[in-house]
Amino acid sequence: MTVTAPEHARTTGRTTAARWARRGAAPGLLFAAAATVVWSGSFVTSRALHDSVPPVQAAFWRWIVAVVAVAPFAVGAAWRQRALIRRHPRFLLAASLLGVTVYNTLVNQAGLTTSAGNMGMIMAASPVVMALYERLGGARLGARRTTGMLVACGGVLLLVGDGSLSVDFSAGDLWMFAAALSFASYSALLRRRPAGIDGLVLLFVTFVLGALLLAPVFAVSLALQGGFAPTAGTVGPLVYVGVFSSAVAFFAWNRAIALIGAARAGAVYYLQPVCVALLSYAVLGESMGPAQFVSMGLILGGVMLAAARGATAATAGGRAAPHQEAVAAPGPDSVRA
Repeated sequence: MTVTAPEHARTTGRTTAARWARRGAAPGLLFAAAATVVWSGSFVTSRALHDSVPPVQAAFWRWIVAVVAVAPFAVGAAWRQRALIRRHPRFLLAASLLGVTVYNTLVNQAGLTTSAGNMGMIMAASPVVMALYERLGGARLGARRTTGMLVACGGVLLLVGDGSLSVDFSAGDLWMFAAALSFASYSALLRRRPAGIDGLVLLFVTFVLGALLLAPVFAVSLALQGGFAPTAGTVGPLVYVGVFSSAVAFFAWNRAIALIGAARAGAVYYLQPVCVALLSYAVLGESMGPAQFVSMGLILGGVMLAAARGATAATAGGRAAPHQEAVAAPGPDSVRA
């Protein structure tokens, strides 16, 4: 049978898409894992802030530190891309609001009235919402990824319930649900990132806008609650969450989504409860029992299933899923985080 030129072009395009998807898979998974590990550390370090720094003030100073950390590397590029930035105000404002202003503030607020275990479990809802967003966008999740997410979610429930699936929810849990939804929406929004905006520029602009959006609420908190004493116990955690949990982790997470998509990166996010448990054991001396080890096994197994290469197969009709097509045809935007 003779293959026509259009058919050959489509076949070549699908082959190229698969090749780029394979090339981006391993680095993308590593970037997602790195961001998850760093964010897990913020749960431990942020404990020092709950009793000494009001939630809104902790969030505001976190992003001020992040702006200072990113500025030396991004100001020049942001100035060169100022015309491009002005053309996409709605995207930048939405990303800043969801990923900077709202998300971290809600996490800090939730930490006042719920346990770290419940926070980790509820944040496990984020990858599920990310996957649903991609499914609504036309991506096929597949049986393997769906099964992996369910297995990992079951492991998370066992981990935070100490071997039991029953968990009591408080007002703080509701704040955390809102935070999980905000983070998932931010991750899904990144798939619509305007072409041409440099990764560091995107971080810098969203950090600046997010801090500005938070400034009025910060002023109210300062007037009503007063400030806090700048000690090693308050400044140290703020520097960590500002530099590592914000600048470094967000850069790695954005890079991961550019390479493998929000749903697949979200599957790796299930590792966070495991990382938090290990860090709590190593840093705080918290004990780990059989239920914790079984839960970690379920989470790791679920992540391996959900993040497997075969889980991102092309959609029906031979077309690549939307997030694969973005990787398959890299331009200046898609090859940089």
